[in-house]
Amino acid sequence: MTDHPGRAAPSRRATVLAIAAAGVLGLVAAVYGVMGASRNVDASCAGALEAARRVAPLARGEVAAVTPADSPRELPNLSFTDAAGAPTTLAAWRGRTVLLNLWATWCVPCRKEMPALDALQARLGGPDFEVVAVNIDTRNLDRPKNFLAETGVNHLAYHADATARVFQDLKAVGKAIGMPTSLLIDPKGCEIAALAGPAEWASEDGLRLVNAALGR
Repeated sequence: MTDHPGRAAPSRRATVLAIAAAGVLGLVAAVYGVMGASRNVDASCAGALEAARRVAPLARGEVAAVTPADSPRELPNLSFTDAAGAPTTLAAWRGRTVLLNLWATWCVPCRKEMPALDALQARLGGPDFEVVAVNIDTRNLDRPKNFLAETGVNHLAYHADATARVFQDLKAVGKAIGMPTSLLIDPKGCEIAALAGPAEWASEDGLRLVNAALGR
């Protein structure tokens, strides 16, 4: 096919215009992406985002599998019972940072993790922080309490949900995929970080991470 020099200029102009248009679209997409990322964080969860950023570089060693939230959301107001069997909800801990842990006696990693959670509560538990461990055994309901007593776990308050609905509620929002499940939650009820699986929470790595979440 023979080239036509007279048609080259319009072709070049079209190419230049196409590149310019692509550049404008790219800029718009970038701006929209930044704005969209900002919209992905609830205004009430801004503090959780800051805590997640403090925690991120400390997710290593014994707590390397902890995943800081990149767009924190307020978690569902989970319902369970206290040691006396009275109903309570996650909202009862508003004003405190919480490490929420779901566990069961049929879960071997859960059983191995409980002493570390108990030690973490002993070290850092107080007005600003609490480990809230919720048992989700649905049968043999005396077994969890017996296990804790036999293991010497005595710093954790006992909480339970014999329907395991608390696990399903977290699964519905993508925050529970297996057992144990742990969520670090800020005083406004927003996720700071999550962990699927066990960790040595009372290790130096774990203590540093939790202290960072507390702003210490």
